[in-house]
Amino acid sequence: MNVQALRNRHLRWADYVFLSGMSVQKAAARKVITRCRRIGTRTVAGGPLFTTGWEDFPAVDHLVLGEAETILPEFIRDLQSGCVRRIYRAESKPLLSATPPPQLDLLKMRYYASMVVQFSRGCPFDCDFCDITMLYGRRVRLKSTEQVLTELEQIYRRGWRENVFFVDDNFIGNKRVLKQELLPALVEWMRERKYPFSFNTQASINIADDARLLELMAAAGFDNVFIGIETPSAAGLQECSKVQNEHRDMVASVRKIQRAGIEVQGGFIVGFDSDPKTIFEDQIRFIQDSSIVTAMVGLLTALKGTKLYRRLKKENRLVSEETGNNTDGSLNFEPAMDRDVLISGYKRIVGTIYSPHYYYSRVKRFLQEYTPPARPIFRLRPMHIKAILKSILVLGVIGKERVQYWKLMLWALFRRPRCF
Repeated sequence: MNVQALRNRHLRWADYVFLSGMSVQKAAARKVITRCRRIGTRTVAGGPLFTTGWEDFPAVDHLVLGEAETILPEFIRDLQSGCVRRIYRAESKPLLSATPPPQLDLLKMRYYASMVVQFSRGCPFDCDFCDITMLYGRRVRLKSTEQVLTELEQIYRRGWRENVFFVDDNFIGNKRVLKQELLPALVEWMRERKYPFSFNTQASINIADDARLLELMAAAGFDNVFIGIETPSAAGLQECSKVQNEHRDMVASVRKIQRAGIEVQGGFIVGFDSDPKTIFEDQIRFIQDSSIVTAMVGLLTALKGTKLYRRLKKENRLVSEETGNNTDGSLNFEPAMDRDVLISGYKRIVGTIYSPHYYYSRVKRFLQEYTPPARPIFRLRPMHIKAILKSILVLGVIGKERVQYWKLMLWALFRRPRCF
């Protein structure tokens, strides 16, 4: 549904419609379920949205809760024998050796901006606003190096030559296996095929503490990593149990990653009980100082099943369902700060950091810190020609930021040509 319209003829054709999603897709899922009931096609639902909130979907015919490798075969057997139940719940976490490779011939790959691979599930950390440990546990489970390379080879043989996203919630959950097994093999695999992909992933900030890990990731083709920075406030980090971010110079950690040839994309949150009145200016200052070009700033959200959700429920501060979209200006709990002050301060952060002066100066500062890796980092394709021409027209001719745009472009072209 992300790339094509869902037609009623698709629903009529199907014996069963399988739905999966996250909380941000709750409204869309309900619409599909309603359409299926109207047509008379039965539904099977699973994934994070339904695992944590299945009670909210009484119209779903069958629920498969938890990780599919454990429980889906039982559902299929019962379906075949005619004794299928409504709820199936995984009682254990599967070894990822049981995970089959995706059937890529079902994808119309031309519609996609990125392909995906998963190496691990679980996270050793336990931030109180995050539902990952509840869903996947704190013990990090891994696919074998052979499994990962097999999936990448499938993607490669189908002609894909763009970005591949390692969707692990914390890619560095097991650094020993990464450094000794997966990354050395991935470096060799990419070199033999003349670097057909670029990679990105998500990781915790302690990735900055391991120079060898960063070196291998850059050599393997990782262009950028998303890191949950959350807040420059020490009290805020302590409040949300973000222990990996505490007692460190986070700007210095970000710079280490940038200098290793990997761009840092950052997640930031406002709305903690401990946030001072200065938090909005503090966040702006940190984002500029760290030269994190892509800063995803959101309002704190209490997701079902998290420690934060349970605490706020106990304190009678939950006021609505979460939308799953932490950038839409909504709050599903009563904050300690005045609600209007919090929302207007949040909007001020986003409006400031993406205003031309702040944004272009951040890009330039990032390029000053960034050290391009020794491997090839760019292969010109028609999409890039289209992008530069569109950018010249929309930003360099029409846009209000055209002065900053041309100053940056010319500076990069002559001073940092490999980054251009």
